[in-house]
Amino acid sequence: MSRYERTCLIRGDGGRAIRRLLDRIANKWTLLVIATLDRERLRFTELQHRIPGVSQRMLSLTLRHLERDGLVSRTVHAEVPPRVEYELTGLGRTLIDPAVRLAE
Repeated sequence: MSRYERTCLIRGDGGRAIRRLLDRIANKWTLLVIATLDRERLRFTELQHRIPGVSQRMLSLTLRHLERDGLVSRTVHAEVPPRVEYELTGLGRTLIDPAVRLAE
């Protein structure tokens, strides 16, 4: 029996936990955003320029989901016009090594 099968048996969820995790991090844009934010704090437009092909809508949705899940923090600076910066949280940084290993 594999570790995956044992985990599903222990949790009794039929693999739902793993599916939820993959739904959150394994979409087309999430890992690209996380990799781009590695060791950097970037504004929305900087992120959009560094991730080829991402639309404004998809980047906005991806950042919103990552922030909701505690992987990215959003800082709004009280300036005119407002300046918003994004950076990885400690939890978000834990995904860098596994993402690099998957890419390799």
